[in-house]
Amino acid sequence: MVVGTSGTTAEDVIAVARGNARIELSEQALAALAAAREIVDALAAKPEPVYGVSTGFGALATRHISHDLRTQLQRNIVRSHAAGMGPRVEREVVRALMFLRLKTVASGHTGVRPQVAQTMADVLNAGITPVVHEYGSLGCSGDLAPLSHCALALMGEGDAEGPDGVVRPAGELLAEHGIEPVVLREKEGLALLNGTDGMLGMLIMALADLQRLYTSADITAALTLEALLGTDKVLAPELHAIRPHPGQAVAAANMSAVLKGSGLVGHFQQDEAPRVQDAYSVRCAPQVAGAGRDTLAHARLVAERELAAAVDNPVVLPEGMVESNGNFHGAPVAYVLDFLAVAVADLGSIAERRTDRLLDKNRSHGLPPFLADDAGVDSGLMIAQYTQAALVSELKRLAVPASADSIPSSAMQEDHVSMGWSAARKLRTAIAGLSRILAVELYAAARAVELRKGLTPAPASRAAIAALRAAGVAGPGPDRFLAPDLQAAEAFVREGRLIEAVEPVTGPLG
Repeated sequence: MVVGTSGTTAEDVIAVARGNARIELSEQALAALAAAREIVDALAAKPEPVYGVSTGFGALATRHISHDLRTQLQRNIVRSHAAGMGPRVEREVVRALMFLRLKTVASGHTGVRPQVAQTMADVLNAGITPVVHEYGSLGCSGDLAPLSHCALALMGEGDAEGPDGVVRPAGELLAEHGIEPVVLREKEGLALLNGTDGMLGMLIMALADLQRLYTSADITAALTLEALLGTDKVLAPELHAIRPHPGQAVAAANMSAVLKGSGLVGHFQQDEAPRVQDAYSVRCAPQVAGAGRDTLAHARLVAERELAAAVDNPVVLPEGMVESNGNFHGAPVAYVLDFLAVAVADLGSIAERRTDRLLDKNRSHGLPPFLADDAGVDSGLMIAQYTQAALVSELKRLAVPASADSIPSSAMQEDHVSMGWSAARKLRTAIAGLSRILAVELYAAARAVELRKGLTPAPASRAAIAALRAAGVAGPGPDRFLAPDLQAAEAFVREGRLIEAVEPVTGPLG
């Protein structure tokens, strides 16, 4: 993958973070780096103080730093800012944030020398992943502590994970791969720390994960509708055309495609009063999933804009100026990370309500209590729904916005921060919870469809259930140890295998 001065895509970020794609700096990037460095070197030679070049940092920016102390200044900012605590951050997140920082460095707006950028690429290509900790970023002045731990590894200090997954001193790993540690010069330490790269990387990966989960949610909702003998008339395109939210139409079309040819849809039992309409959790599934899809679209627009940005402070401008600015503030990214957490919580909530309906004999239209084999002797899926409810409750707590909070720092110089890193971390937790919630709905809906003896499910439903069973998830029967089944169902959903099972029947889903 060639990194230039523009054109990095979300797919590029995911390819490096999750697929270990190799990186090469373009000639255009190397030229831009060299040109920007000339500007920084010229300013460094002048007696006038320039922030980040010849001054201290943050609230200490009033001190002018002499030439003989500037290498120490840049080294010190990295060491002192590498102050993270808590559990290690996932490898894919660290790789994403390193690649995004390299992307900005290669833009020619940071003043970093070409050899520093090349070392960043070499470390990524070698599969060396600095140890980054959970806590240390306020989402303003960049993801400071996480990026500092990465910069520390470039200097051959701190700890890093090798390509074999073993954590060792970073200097040893660099030496084994023939990588020379960098000695930072004017502005370079600051330039390696000052960006929204961590929160942006997590946003980009969240968008990819949620695209898959929203499609999976349409499939599980369709299976539940089918199992409850509901009506698919509410999915008619003309009903969604008169409320023209794009995501809603996509969700309804997905559900219709899954239900095509079903012998269960609209089938009401003779001894039951005819239903005029289904409950909200079934009937309004496209509206809720659709609103989430539209939220994804907005978040994707913000991510694309941030990908096109060069976030640093100060920033090197083509006119030869180095100017202070506030572009490092994470508010744009933090807001959409929080917005997505709200959408995730609501999608999980409606999926849990559908599951509960499948298990309640008073609302399931003829299904056995808790989908048990011999209710009373067997408890069926009673506690699977408890687990699902616990997950939904956590998602609601995680929906509380991090970006509404701010804690002043740096002696009140940095007196308003975004908390975007925190918003990203809790969104990742929420996405993992949503995968599990949808897995429980899938597990229950598949069992319920199979219990509708004498009625033929839709071809797509049959394909989904067959693939689920082939993945080792058991069907109806006496009580069994549920946790392994639920774990297998969660992997089935998370890895996109539910979609892969259905799309050969339905065609591509949105």
